[in-house]
Amino acid sequence: MAKAKFKSGFVAIVGRPNVGKSTLMNQIIGQKIAIMSDKPQTTRNKIHGVYTSESMQIVFLDTPGIHKRQSKLGDYMNTTALNTLGEVEAVLFLVDAAEGLGGGDRFIIERLKDLRTPVILVLNKIDRVEPEQLLPLIDEYSKLHSFSEIVPISAMHGNNVNTLLEQIGKYLPEGPQYYPEDQVTDHPEQFVCAELIREKILHLTREEVPHSIAVTIEDMRVQENGVVNISAVIFVERDSQKGIIIGKQGSLLKEVGKQARHDIENLLGSKIFLELWVKVKKDWRNQERILKDLGFHKDS
Repeated sequence: MAKAKFKSGFVAIVGRPNVGKSTLMNQIIGQKIAIMSDKPQTTRNKIHGVYTSESMQIVFLDTPGIHKRQSKLGDYMNTTALNTLGEVEAVLFLVDAAEGLGGGDRFIIERLKDLRTPVILVLNKIDRVEPEQLLPLIDEYSKLHSFSEIVPISAMHGNNVNTLLEQIGKYLPEGPQYYPEDQVTDHPEQFVCAELIREKILHLTREEVPHSIAVTIEDMRVQENGVVNISAVIFVERDSQKGIIIGKQGSLLKEVGKQARHDIENLLGSKIFLELWVKVKKDWRNQERILKDLGFHKDS
């Protein structure tokens, strides 16, 4: 019996903010490469996650949540998400089953209608709804667009995620294995480290410092003893935010470092020495030159 041909391709995950896109990709990959937060608009860049099995390789693009723009950074995030849709073999349209159909979903569906790419509707967070609520919800979405597949899942708990992978596989062409089987992202380690630091700030500052932060890795090098020295800068927009992130006698910044160090050591598989600095770049989210310096490019 002839062995099945290997399949590969690129798949975009789109949806309004905070529906669980990063959670889903981390669940599929089996490792944290995209940060998670209960705040919307956490993801700012296309995060490339790589899933490999014996029969296929899927390169996932976890796009920023499509939302009403309030700054040049928001404009960048929307452009990034929408441009991705023309580059892939399939699109996963992720929705929050617990919240139901909303204006943000309708906005995205209108942009999906012009695509020739297969669109799979993924109803996430089914662990938060009663089973009898799913069919009416599926019917509601189906009236707005002809989806190639409809798959209910729980990204947090992994329910039905294998079924979703099987459905994606139907739309992948025969193709090469783009990445080694043990590689889970094509982002440099510096990028993922910066994102892990940003995640801890989002968790620890809650509503005090919403999305006025950016993190860059200034230096990353391995010492002779195997310890990785990392120097990172946290940018904020106002002096008051700098004080919040540092905290009383440096307490909050120390906690950010402690929590980030744990995740980064798991990522790198080695001990690290982490230095964190906080600098003010006033109104950086609306200044194109600063956005470019921080790695936000409309054409990326």
